[in-house]
Amino acid sequence: MAGQTTAQAARDGGNPFLRTVAWISTLAGWVSAAMIVAAVAITCQMIFVRFVLNGSTVWQTEAVIYLMIAATLVGLPYVQRLRGHVNVDLIPLALKPPVRRLLAMVTLSVSALVIGVMLFYAYEFWHLAWSRGWKSDTVWGVRLWIPYLSLVVGLGLLLLQLLADLLAVILRIDAPFGLED
Repeated sequence: MAGQTTAQAARDGGNPFLRTVAWISTLAGWVSAAMIVAAVAITCQMIFVRFVLNGSTVWQTEAVIYLMIAATLVGLPYVQRLRGHVNVDLIPLALKPPVRRLLAMVTLSVSALVIGVMLFYAYEFWHLAWSRGWKSDTVWGVRLWIPYLSLVVGLGLLLLQLLADLLAVILRIDAPFGLED
């Protein structure tokens, strides 16, 4: 437990905002994992109903699809927090620390801007589905604002994590690209 606290303190430096965002991103990671487990359980139930009971399934396939998409989107901030994305750090390694820091700030700023634009349009799309009462064209007929909400939540939390990462680099709490000088 002490090692885990030390590793976390290195990222947030005791800053309450950074600590809160890290907690939210970790919670999002757990929720994402729970959605994947639920999707696997539903898939097993669907297989049992189809091949053992020789019955038909109505909602299972659609639910699994929505759960996997939502798990991917809601898990984005956790992956960003852990720097779990594929990284090519050849350029940052070749740069001197001040230039590396500037590159990290530019990269995080542009990433936050792009995700902010995506969040804006995701919210518009979600709101349109909610206000018009859109439903899927399947037998289950799920109200589409429910699965579309994962776009808004996932992108919103990712934007929050990107802003926290940017703040940590600006305040020199975290090393640019996770690379020490």
